[in-house]
Amino acid sequence: MNYKIIFIFTICFLTSFLHADELKMAVDSDERLAKNTARDEFRNPYETLSFFQLEPNMTIIELSPGGGWYTEILANFVRESGSLIAAHWSRDSDRDFFRKMRLNFEKKIEENDLYEKVEIVDLNSELAEQNSVDAALTFRNLHNWLGPNLDDIFSNTFTALKPGGLFGVVEHRAKPGTSMENMKKSGYVTEEHAIKVAKKHGFELVSKSEINANPKDSANHPRGVWTLPPVLRLKEKDKEKYLAIGESDRMTLLFRKPKS
Repeated sequence: MNYKIIFIFTICFLTSFLHADELKMAVDSDERLAKNTARDEFRNPYETLSFFQLEPNMTIIELSPGGGWYTEILANFVRESGSLIAAHWSRDSDRDFFRKMRLNFEKKIEENDLYEKVEIVDLNSELAEQNSVDAALTFRNLHNWLGPNLDDIFSNTFTALKPGGLFGVVEHRAKPGTSMENMKKSGYVTEEHAIKVAKKHGFELVSKSEINANPKDSANHPRGVWTLPPVLRLKEKDKEKYLAIGESDRMTLLFRKPKS
């Protein structure tokens, strides 16, 4: 019997189990806001972050964290042995909404010790030193970047990642063949386009998941994806209909920067 192989297998199994347990504790933490945990049934954070193969000692970039829904979980997950870089909209953005979002996010980070290992950088920056980051993640943001911004962000992400580094993407999923004009208008992006841009910048596709799929979502609504919860852009009009659909149908993609 090869005890060395058994020992190595046991160590790998225990390490994987412990990491999964740390992730579960981060997702289940009472430090998360109640309004955020209420979205778990639609966003499946434990399953999604497990699919992205994260470990608590990683340096992770969260691209465009918005109000910090996932930041709450990630900051808790890496607080002992890793670090988190939040790449947010610039304070000097020409859009008032983005400037306010950045300032609100900074306030959130400054007021809670949970975020002591979170560094904020500009989304349109180099993000981090070349080949220094283990994983990069983005959740429901590609539609905001369509065009040159998407190329710049994917390129800078590729540069910042270590060889073998992981890039996880969750995005509202458009039907195949949707035009660029309709993607920009609706907030839904085709898998084909997301994968095409990632490969253009050197990433290889590792895997796809249906963790965040929603077959009830037609991806065709009067005010685009914002018709659905949590935004409910139409307010009371057909509200029950859209609540019954739930949040959008989403692609969940895992890419990797090649090791050589």
